[in-house]
Amino acid sequence: MAGAVDIFSRKGFSGASLDELALAMQMNRPSIYNAFGDKEAVYRQALQFFVEHLRAAMRELVVDEPDLKTALTNAYLTALSVYFAQQPARGCFMFCTAPVEALNHPEIHADMAALLAELDGLFEAKLREAQLAGHYPADADIKSVAKLAQGILHTLAIRSRAGESQTSLKRLVKTAVPMLCGTP
Repeated sequence: MAGAVDIFSRKGFSGASLDELALAMQMNRPSIYNAFGDKEAVYRQALQFFVEHLRAAMRELVVDEPDLKTALTNAYLTALSVYFAQQPARGCFMFCTAPVEALNHPEIHADMAALLAELDGLFEAKLREAQLAGHYPADADIKSVAKLAQGILHTLAIRSRAGESQTSLKRLVKTAVPMLCGTP
């Protein structure tokens, strides 16, 4: 499935051909149809494969890290290393391809909405944990701050794909994390 993620990350859903997917997945076109049904099903499976890896990384970087500032910094810097792993930088498979497809593919829309809700919940839980420990303002709107925390991931993905330098985006992380932690 990693091959499909690679093709869809580079070309998007519409730009990816079945021939390219077959080559990347080391399958022939009839086998893809037999295994998945259609290109949308391959895309959704690739997205699920990506999400499983994202979920594991976020668990390790955010959930398992006791310090909020360290958790956010590590999550964002790790995301940047993934976004810039190949040149040109591709950004995030989810944030850079699914929004385009969500308008015409209800299942992809649902997949994207579910992941956004999951990430909001993950950031919200980390912020609430800091709040309960007395390390975050008691009157903060945790749900909104969690969405902002996730929004940093989106902007890093989009800006990396648009060609902004990794150095510039690391400076953004350095500025954003203290703001999100309530200590600008």
